[in-house]
Amino acid sequence: MSVETDVDGEATELSRVEELAGELGEAIAETPEYRRFEETKEAVEQDDEAQEKVQEFEQLRQEFMLARQTGEATQEDIQKVRQAQQELHSLPVMEEYLQAQEALETKMEAVNDAISEPLAVDFGDQASGCCED
Repeated sequence: MSVETDVDGEATELSRVEELAGELGEAIAETPEYRRFEETKEAVEQDDEAQEKVQEFEQLRQEFMLARQTGEATQEDIQKVRQAQQELHSLPVMEEYLQAQEALETKMEAVNDAISEPLAVDFGDQASGCCED
């Protein structure tokens, strides 16, 4: 067991569960799904066209959100945002990123299921409960 010091200067022992959680995080970072996600994310960040499309989409989305808050959003505004998103997602580098993201999400769902199986609570669902549709 490792020992660390808290804010008051008292020594606290890291629990075995926390140690295992750290090891799990390291193991996840070594999976092919995570490595592919990181590689495709970096490719998107380095691609000038993708970054231009991301900025365009974000600008339109922010304008739409503001218009929606003020009650001035139109169907045309929604269409502009959707069109910008489709253009962004149709870029090959972005398609690869989205596929890698989906594969990582599937892997993380399997990890969550494995962790939650012996427990009475599905912690993955609990953590995202405020945002469920």
